[in-house]
Amino acid sequence: MIYHIKGALVEKNPAYVVLETAGGVGYLIHISLNTFSQLKDEQQVKLLTHYVVKEDSQTLYGFYDESERTLFRLLISVNGIGPNTACVILSALSVQDVVNAIANQDLRTIQSVKGIGAKTAQRVVIELKDKIAKASFDVQQDNFSTNYNNNKIEALSALIALGFAKNSAEKVLDKIIKDNGSDLSVEDLIKKALKLL
Repeated sequence: MIYHIKGALVEKNPAYVVLETAGGVGYLIHISLNTFSQLKDEQQVKLLTHYVVKEDSQTLYGFYDESERTLFRLLISVNGIGPNTACVILSALSVQDVVNAIANQDLRTIQSVKGIGAKTAQRVVIELKDKIAKASFDVQQDNFSTNYNNNKIEALSALIALGFAKNSAEKVLDKIIKDNGSDLSVEDLIKKALKLL
């Protein structure tokens, strides 16, 4: 496996870079916007890499630091998230944002990434919550966010089970939380929602 590549930065754009190593070999390495923003106008660059081999392709992904590579590897371990989607997530959100969203079960932040739906966001949180803790990321706990999300998710699931459309139920719950605060119990949320739906 290719652990890292160090070489002259020949080409740089938001999606990939080309590094030329000794011997004149140029490597095309896919990167996130996070890595792109950290690459200044350096002549020599060292990127940590992750090498993906498929039947029809061999692709290198590059990362400026170890925390981003670790998170990338955790993300691609989730069913339904491939390397390109993981790169999109790391381009839309910082490593810290993703880690905090997972630790605090903040599905809304994860779903804010283009192409990530509710089910995928839930899988990311469920499958990675414990792994994030073990990987020794610096997690900023947000109790407000955790309570808000857990209660809202449970209330929304109950309303959908009762036959209400997800979109309208979610809008009503958001309005209730906005008007009454985030400390309502699941039961209170459901009762208030049933009056408005």
